[in-house]
Amino acid sequence: MRKIEHIGIAVKDFTISVPLFEKILNTACYKKEIVESENVNTAFFQKGETKIELLESIEADGVISKFIEKKGEGIHHIAFDVEDIEAEMLRMKSEGFVLLNEKPKQGADNKLVCFLHPKVTNGVLIELCQEIK
Repeated sequence: MRKIEHIGIAVKDFTISVPLFEKILNTACYKKEIVESENVNTAFFQKGETKIELLESIEADGVISKFIEKKGEGIHHIAFDVEDIEAEMLRMKSEGFVLLNEKPKQGADNKLVCFLHPKVTNGVLIELCQEIK
């Protein structure tokens, strides 16, 4: 892992949360994107090296809606930038971590992604991200 790529925050409503984070970070949202495979809308902010991703569920029974029902709005995951996601997935598996997807999948912001199960990461959902070249 090279660095924290972004922090994902689950929110109920972009019409409230995007302007809120624009004020907090004193910068405009630079990109909105739908990730259909996850049924989420995403909104990205960057301040220096730090990136924040807001996640809004597209469906009432989507994974983000379920997360918010259980835990409320807030930090959903921490994403780490990796050079070779497949090699990093193999390494994680060999270290005993449980992968939520066996192959990298298309994520937002031109990334291949894989998630580690939070039951084996002290309750923190970890995302591995590799820039698609």
